[in-house]
Amino acid sequence: MEPLFGVVLGLILAVASPAHDSCTCATNKWAVCAQDGPGNCTCRLAGSDHPLDCSTLTSKCFLMKAEMIPLKEKRLWRPPHAVSDSDGIYNPDCEDSGVFKARQCNQSSTCWCVNTAGVRRTEKGGRSLNCSELVRTRWIYIELTHKRSSNVFQAPDVAKALTQLFESRYKLRPKYIAAVKYDPPLIQIRLDQNKKPRWDVDIADVAYYFEKDVNNDSVFHSNTKLNVSVNGDALAIEKLWIYYVDEKPPEFCMRQLAAGISAVVTVVLLTAGIGIAVLLILRWLRTRTYKKFECKEMREIKASSLE
Repeated sequence: MEPLFGVVLGLILAVASPAHDSCTCATNKWAVCAQDGPGNCTCRLAGSDHPLDCSTLTSKCFLMKAEMIPLKEKRLWRPPHAVSDSDGIYNPDCEDSGVFKARQCNQSSTCWCVNTAGVRRTEKGGRSLNCSELVRTRWIYIELTHKRSSNVFQAPDVAKALTQLFESRYKLRPKYIAAVKYDPPLIQIRLDQNKKPRWDVDIADVAYYFEKDVNNDSVFHSNTKLNVSVNGDALAIEKLWIYYVDEKPPEFCMRQLAAGISAVVTVVLLTAGIGIAVLLILRWLRTRTYKKFECKEMREIKASSLE
């Protein structure tokens, strides 16, 4: 009886294991997936009730929200490395569709307005701050440098390799890659997406996935290291910068600009004042020297006349 039971148990495990292994999210290693029916696998992000579409990229807003989940709630997987920027890490408010809400706030009741990439575009204010609309990030400029090597890459080959990378790995259609320029070792990429159909990935999500890949913190479930090759030769990315251009200019107030102008004006006035003071002192010294010479000359003339 026991051998028969062992055979049955082994068959059950053999059938169940592939199903369990297949219930993963290929585009998000932080997803929590569960088999809720024959052939039906549902994946969600920790701390979110929204199901994920694992056939495409996860929105940047949902990813940032998952990064803020404490370690104890992440169960067995390691949280991503903390990212530092001028505003610090914040737990974003997301719409049900995964896009950022126009106004973001932290726990200290400080709020600011963001674009569709979640990047701050206004000065920080209080809870009364009004963000009337979520301004779309139309262009994204990516600048990166690669390590110098003995291999000399041709600009068309670099553009082709990166276009294929963005299309195959991040599901970005080539029409949204406006330009790729190569000036060794600098590579410039411009993503242009004025309007985004519902079925296309957002260039902000693509840029975020790409940034994670370059920093060796891939979001993909396979967690494979990013390998870019040009005609079979490795293109080792060394540094990365990402810039966002919105449909409307940022609404930062003029305080910082005014402070800069005031500093320049102060320096100019001080320089002019010091220059005038130096000129006056030099003039006074020349006048004093001339008067001394004139008095001495008069005394000599008077003395000679008396003789």
